[in-house]
Amino acid sequence: MMQAQDRDAVALSARTLGALFSFAPDSEQVAPLIAALRDGSWQSQWLWPVADGLAAQFAIASDEPLAEAWQRLFIGPWALPAPPWGSVWLDKESVLFGDSTLALREWMRATGISLSERRAEPEDHFGTLLLLAAWLCESAQDEAFNQLLAWHLLPWSGRFLSVFIAGAENPFYQALGQLAQETLARWQAQLPCAVADKPLYR
Repeated sequence: MMQAQDRDAVALSARTLGALFSFAPDSEQVAPLIAALRDGSWQSQWLWPVADGLAAQFAIASDEPLAEAWQRLFIGPWALPAPPWGSVWLDKESVLFGDSTLALREWMRATGISLSERRAEPEDHFGTLLLLAAWLCESAQDEAFNQLLAWHLLPWSGRFLSVFIAGAENPFYQALGQLAQETLARWQAQLPCAVADKPLYR
């Protein structure tokens, strides 16, 4: 059973990172988070220590506006440096809605989890999985939270984040990738079960 303090820390970090990987920087969900990351006020609410260099990187100016970086990293029209969907990394064909997505859907169905039917986004989007992790944590569904991480997120997220950081070419999103790396490593250290060993194809 997760302790209350750990639950709050994980839920806050999952919801924050999930939003930043899911929504455009000028959206109402994310604009206040970006302001907090840039002025440093977020550190007092983040329950784990963060290296000064990483915290400062969020405020580094870039010639590329955040909105353009977001478009390049998450939308296209050109090939994305690090596609944020699990099936791209876990399926031999590197396709959207691959077998790993179907396995995630089946697990969600068996667990009683349903997302909006109006979603066009595959369920295995990195940001979506973080937001789902936050919800499971907040609603004290510890077993489902552990399964989501061990079976459907952590097997590919480390590789995704390494490629994302290398291809971000924007100090804010590089810092975001590094913060996500550090945060997921803390989650994994507290996980009471082993992370599934799955082959990666990118």
